[in-house]
Amino acid sequence: MPQHDLLIVGAGPVGLALALALKDSGLGIVLVDARARAAVLADPRILALAHGTRLTLERLGVWDELPATAIRTIHVSQQGGFGRTLLQAEDYGVDALGYVAPAGALAGALRVAVERAGIPVVDETEVVALNPAAGQVVASLAGSGASAHDGSLGAKLVACAEGGLKGAEPDIVEHDYWQHALIARLGVANGHGGVAFERFTPEGPIALLPHEGHFALVHVVAPERATELLALPDAAYVELVQQRFGNRVRLTTVADRLRYPLLLRYRRDPIGARTVWLGNAAQTLHPVAGQGFNLALRDVFALAQTLQDHPGDPGTAATLSAYRDNRRLDRFGAIRFTDALVRIFSNDLEFVRAARGAALFALDAVPPLRHFVARRMMFGARAWP
Repeated sequence: MPQHDLLIVGAGPVGLALALALKDSGLGIVLVDARARAAVLADPRILALAHGTRLTLERLGVWDELPATAIRTIHVSQQGGFGRTLLQAEDYGVDALGYVAPAGALAGALRVAVERAGIPVVDETEVVALNPAAGQVVASLAGSGASAHDGSLGAKLVACAEGGLKGAEPDIVEHDYWQHALIARLGVANGHGGVAFERFTPEGPIALLPHEGHFALVHVVAPERATELLALPDAAYVELVQQRFGNRVRLTTVADRLRYPLLLRYRRDPIGARTVWLGNAAQTLHPVAGQGFNLALRDVFALAQTLQDHPGDPGTAATLSAYRDNRRLDRFGAIRFTDALVRIFSNDLEFVRAARGAALFALDAVPPLRHFVARRMMFGARAWP
């Protein structure tokens, strides 16, 4: 049975980033993914990347290969109420507050760098069970690549970086928001100017993210409303979104409408016996503040640093506990921050709407408060002071 120091389950952006961050660590690494390589590269999701994420991707050597669109201004407002705030990159001495990039393109850039580093990736092979044994974890495999490894792999540490595994799950907290996100590509007249819009409406938040020459749309509504909106003709749907944003932008076309359910799901403890969970395997967040992948990448970089600071066996309880303790503040801070935004801004009670307007006005009028929010979105919970 092949033996490795680290088995990474999932060769999407999170798993690939971890492998790349550890390429010079001396650890023996292998990645396994249930999907075909082409399926990973065809991922249609659009990712909002914070400024801090750009810095990490630069350190990994893949940023220059990424087709990313800069967000230089973030405009936040609510429909049917007063108050709005602007966050601008020039106020923080950065080129952009964040960026928008396709998940498939990011996976592609990371995959090329991982292969260049000589780290093996086993595609179309599923890990169906993990069995902790003395000093290692035995991973049982199934799929086209399993036969090359006699159906199993041994590793001192397993990092689960994509989805879940069959079998017993640790204690998981789950909350269904009873919302669906419609995602689409919207044409815009006269360009987007590098401005991202976050608009809170009685039905739920709507975000327009500048991406190449158009906007990437995230439109949050109740599940039954999502069904109605998907059935609308393109022109009628464009008009509806236009009404939500008023004269701030002029939208022209819509394409590639999809939907997916929204929930909060996280593991209370992201570590187990010689196992660590990352990305969506550790926490799935609402997209309202675009924090999911940015938090995942901070987790990845912290884990890589912890493993290099604790040489030897990477799967010891002491090493994994050090990682968990280091990430507790940022991880739970991001989970609670995002969840609070959803609960506050998805409530259309009159007094709550008034409080939201006051909060947006305060953000715009009080620079230290606005800077706190901006830095948190760029760098996470450790960004202040």
